[in-house]
Amino acid sequence: MQVVVLGAGIIGVSTAWHLLQRGHEVTLVDRQPDAALETSFGNAAQISVSYCEPWANREAPLKALKWLFDAEGPLKFRPQLDPAQWAWGLQFLAQCNDAAFERNVAQLVALGQYSHAALKDVVTATGLQYNRLTKGIAHYYTSQKSFDDAGAAADVMRRHGVARRVVDTSELLRIEPALRAFEGSIVGGTYTESDESGDCRVFTQELFRKAQALGLQALMGHDILRIQATGGQVDTVGVRDRATGMARQLKADAFVVACGSYTTALLQQVGVRVPIYPGKGYSATLRLKKPEAAPQVSMIDDQLKIAISRLGDQLRVAGTIELGGFDLSLDTPLARTRSQMLVRRIEQVFPGVADTRTAEEGGDPQFWTGLRPATPTNIPLIGRTKVGRLWVNAGHGTLGWTHGAGSGKALAELISGEVPAMNFGFYGQPLVPRSPAARASQLRHAPPQQA
Repeated sequence: MQVVVLGAGIIGVSTAWHLLQRGHEVTLVDRQPDAALETSFGNAAQISVSYCEPWANREAPLKALKWLFDAEGPLKFRPQLDPAQWAWGLQFLAQCNDAAFERNVAQLVALGQYSHAALKDVVTATGLQYNRLTKGIAHYYTSQKSFDDAGAAADVMRRHGVARRVVDTSELLRIEPALRAFEGSIVGGTYTESDESGDCRVFTQELFRKAQALGLQALMGHDILRIQATGGQVDTVGVRDRATGMARQLKADAFVVACGSYTTALLQQVGVRVPIYPGKGYSATLRLKKPEAAPQVSMIDDQLKIAISRLGDQLRVAGTIELGGFDLSLDTPLARTRSQMLVRRIEQVFPGVADTRTAEEGGDPQFWTGLRPATPTNIPLIGRTKVGRLWVNAGHGTLGWTHGAGSGKALAELISGEVPAMNFGFYGQPLVPRSPAARASQLRHAPPQQA
């Protein structure tokens, strides 16, 4: 088959790679000059299968109200005159109950485990180097109440097959001695040895180059203009070269939209409506002054809801979510406050380890912001749309790096007529039954893809 993949972040590149592995001819399109230059560029660097709880839970509405007027609040809702934002918010509130939480976390863990295995297979096959650390993820707590509740969260993960365990402060310090300077503020933590970290941008760009060597046709620096459909199926996708202004129409047997937060507008062109809304996140990447004292274990700071990961001779700190449209500014008062919060926390937890000076002070912090494409459930949309030849792989929220390899593999399998070996509700289908025979039967009786 000839397949056009729109979007060259971790999701699009992974999809293209796995399609190539199955013998398809693939064209990858992105408006940027290289892969992973938008949402996949500066994320938290964590492969966090064990920390994939959905945002929506019974405590989320009250917390969101509490953080509404807090410039440093982890989740900030900035009301807009945008019906899509309010519709998304109402759907999110409908998920803020225990039954929905259990249902959603089960699918997120299933996809996470499947994706982690897929990532390991890709690394083994390609030998990619991307500052990978396989030393787990530790979650430290500074509030006794929050730590007391950590056991229940760990139990949820264990029920779904993830070995997340509660540890006291002394064991946490044995796991990551770099926390010793902050010991007086820590009351305990949790730890999952099987998780890992690495640079999503480097991985995606290196996989992109490998895919090109296998015959991937890449149209980089091309705007995606319009999806054209007639008779209930996609005919072409119009693209335009940013450098020359030349437009062209792409034909294929299948088209995949993997454009993150911009997926919503593209799919609306052909009458497909998806509940994906952008969540603005921030990161800061800091040069290490004392590499020997820097952490090796990737971490989550419970108080600020931020993630910290070692990337070679740098430290990446990332977090916060703003629901306020497609704003990517870093120079507003709110953006500066949230960016500096990340840097300030690094100096508190790891004093003197990283260069936390501002640019005015002679430092060189690399601030970044990106739009996490969030669904109300946090479950991504992976599968076939109601329009023939058109597929979607988007809506991964803060878990694009965690779920990227598996999402790409799963969609490539679906397009190839295979059945992904996990219990997951693919887009446009009910939750996949547990029985392999039932899954195969479901796929046989699904409507055929129009070509």
